[in-house]
Amino acid sequence: MTPRLRRLTKRFALAALLLIAGVILLDRLFPLPLPDASGGSTVVLARDGTPLRAFPDSDGVWRYPIQLQDVSPLYIQALLTYEDRWFWRHPGVNPFALARAAAQWVVHRRLVSGGSTLTMQVARILDGTPHSAAGKLRQILRALQLEAHLSKREILTVYLDRAPFGGTIEGVEAASWAYLGKPASRLSRAEAALLTVLPQMPSRLRPDRNAEAARGARDKVLDRMAQLGVWTRGEVRDAEIESVAARALQPPLSAALLAERLHAEQPEAHRIATTIDAELQRALEARVTDYLARLPDRTSAALMVVDNATLEARAYVGSAAFGDEQRLGHVDMVRAWRSPGSTLKPFLYGLALDDGLIDSESLLIDAPQSFGSYRPGNFDLAYNGPIGAAEALRLSLNVPAVDLLDRVGPTRFAARLANAGLDLRLPRGVQPNLSVILGGAGVRMEDLVGAYTALNRAGVGGRVRYAQDDTMTERRVLSDGAAWIVRDILEANPRPGYSPGTFDPGSRPRVAWKTGTSYGFRDAWAVGATRRYTVAVWIGRPDGTPLPGQYGAVTALPLMFQVVDSLPRNALSAAPEPPPAGVTQTDVCWPLGLAFDPTHAELCHQKRTAWVLNGVIPPTLPERDATSWSAGLVHLRTDADTGARLGATCTAARITEVEIARWPALAYPWLSRDLRHRASLPPLARGCASDGLDASQPIRIDGIADRAAIARAPNSDKPATLRLRALGAGGDVLWLVNGKLEGETRGAQSFEHAFAEPGDQTITALAASGAYAQLQVRVLR
Repeated sequence: MTPRLRRLTKRFALAALLLIAGVILLDRLFPLPLPDASGGSTVVLARDGTPLRAFPDSDGVWRYPIQLQDVSPLYIQALLTYEDRWFWRHPGVNPFALARAAAQWVVHRRLVSGGSTLTMQVARILDGTPHSAAGKLRQILRALQLEAHLSKREILTVYLDRAPFGGTIEGVEAASWAYLGKPASRLSRAEAALLTVLPQMPSRLRPDRNAEAARGARDKVLDRMAQLGVWTRGEVRDAEIESVAARALQPPLSAALLAERLHAEQPEAHRIATTIDAELQRALEARVTDYLARLPDRTSAALMVVDNATLEARAYVGSAAFGDEQRLGHVDMVRAWRSPGSTLKPFLYGLALDDGLIDSESLLIDAPQSFGSYRPGNFDLAYNGPIGAAEALRLSLNVPAVDLLDRVGPTRFAARLANAGLDLRLPRGVQPNLSVILGGAGVRMEDLVGAYTALNRAGVGGRVRYAQDDTMTERRVLSDGAAWIVRDILEANPRPGYSPGTFDPGSRPRVAWKTGTSYGFRDAWAVGATRRYTVAVWIGRPDGTPLPGQYGAVTALPLMFQVVDSLPRNALSAAPEPPPAGVTQTDVCWPLGLAFDPTHAELCHQKRTAWVLNGVIPPTLPERDATSWSAGLVHLRTDADTGARLGATCTAARITEVEIARWPALAYPWLSRDLRHRASLPPLARGCASDGLDASQPIRIDGIADRAAIARAPNSDKPATLRLRALGAGGDVLWLVNGKLEGETRGAQSFEHAFAEPGDQTITALAASGAYAQLQVRVLR
């Protein structure tokens, strides 16, 4: 090599190094303005990819991030063919296209084609370069810089996410949903061509404003695809037949409160995939809006549908109407703490089954009772007397539930619920007490639903899942057998207005349902569990003001059944499920509660078929009040000749031993004459010392004779009125009329009652000891 050639080589190498250093320096001084991965807009998606709600970025731009593989290949074909056929081969700039554009400018004295590659368009989108010669140069440099830093797929993905489509819409996915109502993965050829050309003049070609101009531009792309042989002429002709729909641009707003919740939990996420069924969600939102139109002002609602198998939420309606200020539509009632009313009772009965306290037909007493200073009453103030556990649960009776909770223990009950994921909120410093079973605590709908799924998941509930990547958190609520028995009890509760054999009820899904109403008509609940889904409905006012006359069975239950009947079902939905191992059917007897023994049939006053758990047949629960008459089996010695009862120190010529089954004291006012006779004790033999079995002092109602008739005073519009006293009572006396509590007196104080309705009336005076007196009167018209 000659000295001159060596000098030229060195100078060339030096120049190359300086050029490389300059390029590196410029790259460092003017870095690429790539999109910030931590900021920008967010879209919350249904399980099928349908946008539920989008959150714009700080500039108010709607953008649904998407990956290349999630876009229709037809769109990619149209885009690259029409905009940049050499995209995969050029280094960011196509010199032939630039030369052609320059020649066209010289000949026509105007810009015919810009010569921009797709990479240069991305550079303009990111850098905002002006339409000038300097701007074009800067765009070229940025394109080269892009190619040096990003792969072709990454550059194409930036275009898919950032291309302008009119207004505040950017990216092909947002444009596809906004203009076409579908994801970019399902574009037809005509739709792909439309979205290909739209970014060229997004304002002039918006199909919602100028459908004809958009159609003309679309057909131009289709012709190019046919000319270049990418699509056949037949495919293009079919595509040209499609119309350009002019849809009104409205951002999606479904499951708005859930979307807001998930966005707050994942503020950096651009795409949040939920478990929500988009079509079901929209249908239920519309149903709730229509349903509430018939209810008082300011009424809101919450509704959930959860798939039992996966614990995934399929519908989440957090309020009546998102954004409705009057209804406080911004308050998410799915997460709000509200009184559950009676909706916790199934878990109490299930726990009592697991503890061996009851079977499904255990004898409970629905009568006025005091638990210390707490005296619960039923919703309608009426009482049923002796009643089976299953019926007490189905009727949602309060006194039997409080009695059971008193035996289970309210603290233990609350702890079991908390362990199962169903937390109870109590006022600060207050411990769980007997009122929690009647709604004296706060719960959240999502926790309540998670627990109710246990009825169809072998006793295992769990935390409701909202996002597809949420972990499965399962918790034991009840044993498999107790859950099955409780579900069977609740499924046997007929729908309001229906009975077996009416309007094809056999084809409907079996629903284990329970309602609840909080004190003061502030919360109306209905929860229903089918084999596949658990559905919960809450109706009330978010600010806690009452809705008089609106309660669970009237207000929430109809909507719950509408939702249940609209859900997918299969042939097994209406078929009963066989009991699990450990659950058997047995005949039990009242009043003792023991298994039927044919050798002692006289002790079985009433026989019932019960579901029994693990072979345990618990006897009737002992009476709480030690001063009450003793319930259970009584062994007596009697005089065989007179039938009189013999005390311990008495004797007779001929003695027989007998057994008598006694009812709980508070049950007697509701028993038939025959049952009372069968449970009565023989009188004590003359001369025998008291054996204590007659310790309870009898009382008598004074003021009218049994079976008397009364009527209003002549020419008076006031109803017939009685003033009565309970003679022989030293303490509190409760007065019931037709089983409904109407008053309370002490000692011989007078009880006054007006009889507004004609007909036979049963009046009962019930002392705390269990002693009672009863008579009947007829009220004449």
